[in-house]
Amino acid sequence: MAISLIAGARVKSKFRRWSDVEATSGLTGAQAASQILRQAGIYDVEVVPYAGVLSDHYDPLHKRLALSETVYGHRSVAALGVAAHEAGHALQHAQAYAPLAWRMSAVKITSFASGAMMFLPIVFSLLGLLKLGLLVMAGGMAIIMLFNLVTLPVEFDASRRAKALLARSGMIRPGEEERGVNEVLDAAGLTYVAAFVSSLAYLLYYLLPLLTGRSDD
Repeated sequence: MAISLIAGARVKSKFRRWSDVEATSGLTGAQAASQILRQAGIYDVEVVPYAGVLSDHYDPLHKRLALSETVYGHRSVAALGVAAHEAGHALQHAQAYAPLAWRMSAVKITSFASGAMMFLPIVFSLLGLLKLGLLVMAGGMAIIMLFNLVTLPVEFDASRRAKALLARSGMIRPGEEERGVNEVLDAAGLTYVAAFVSSLAYLLYYLLPLLTGRSDD
């Protein structure tokens, strides 16, 4: 939990800082994302505004690139970095990037596992089935951990694409603006590392009592 909180605070801090620095290109996040998509020959992905802060995402099912209020119409270095990152996911989808396909195929079972783990501990505790409960919980957490593991190359690759595309196209300038994009996207990457580490820790929490024979304690 501490790792996740620190990573979340860091990305918010970096995003706020570089949201106050306007990119010299004068492009908004939406314009930058649209330009990246056109340069890649992608014309069937819609760029739309989305409510919330840091709620940006790419929806591969509906081919929709959703940008939050602080990114869509803003011209900051942070906005361009986040928009380019999400556009990177659209490029991954168009190019059939394997880790993205793996993550897409695992969304439903991961959502089911996350939902089930909200109430299963209570059920098994009431029934007195501690050992079975630990086994089921370990299985559910293993699914979540593997999903978070597959997410890492997807997110890091999208950030790598974003940095290269922004620099190559001249949307950001070398120096301060390039450093700002790197700081925002690197901080965001740490949140996914934190999610993986946390899920691995929880998996061990449920699994170790079974492996050490202490599940009845």
